[in-house]
Amino acid sequence: MNKPELVVIRTYLNKAEAEIAHGALEAAQVRSMIGADDAGGTGPELWMSGVKLLVRTEDVARAEKILSAAK
Repeated sequence: MNKPELVVIRTYLNKAEAEIAHGALEAAQVRSMIGADDAGGTGPELWMSGVKLLVRTEDVARAEKILSAAK
């Protein structure tokens, strides 16, 4: 079985902002995940490259629409 390809749809300055967007997508039944290079949560100061919100390739258009409406 092939793994779905994930795409970074947004990058946030902190995990709280990413969690809000993640929640909006989940409420609309669009699966997403948060990725941050923070040593498993023990080093939030390592978020220099931002906190990424990822969705499956086939969900990009729908996720963009949901997140744009939430602004």
